[in-house]
Amino acid sequence: MFVVIFGRPGCPYCVRAKNLAEKLKGEVADFDYRYVDIHAEGITKEDLSKSVGKPVETVPQIFIDEKPIGGCTDFEALMKEQFGIVA
Repeated sequence: MFVVIFGRPGCPYCVRAKNLAEKLKGEVADFDYRYVDIHAEGITKEDLSKSVGKPVETVPQIFIDEKPIGGCTDFEALMKEQFGIVA
C-alpha cells in the first residue's frame, strides 16, 4: 500500500495524518507513504481538485494507491478498520 498525503505547514490534521502514516510504516509490511507540502511544491486547491475529481477546500487530501480517500479522519478510520491501528 502506498499513501500520498497532500498537506501544508501549520495544519494539525496534516500532522496527524503524517504521524499515523509514519506509525503504519513501522508496523505494517508493504506500507509506505510520501508527504507532499503543497506550498513548497506549488500545488493549488484547483490542482488538487482535478486529482480528486471534485472541489477541494481542505487539506490533507490523501490518496491510497493513487485513489483519493478523503482527509485525515477518513484515513484514520480506514487504517483502524484495515489494520486495527489508531493514531
